[in-house]
Amino acid sequence: MGADTDDDRIHEFDCRETTGNPFDEILTALDVLPDDEMLVLIADHEPEPLYPVLEEHGYTHETSQATDDEWRVTVTER
Repeated sequence: MGADTDDDRIHEFDCRETTGNPFDEILTALDVLPDDEMLVLIADHEPEPLYPVLEEHGYTHETSQATDDEWRVTVTER
């Protein structure tokens, strides 16, 4: 799923390290994520098309732009 942070409840998935569209990998990572944990997606652009899909699957998200080419999307289950 990617690197874990110091907080065991937070898992990172760096979309920049995938080849092609990481959509399926993101959904798979969310499927195995325990209820009380969160996934932080790291991307080189704001992944706006992903937001409705996350909501459809019962997730909420918070997005921040870390740098010009780094976006972080924190995903949690509703």
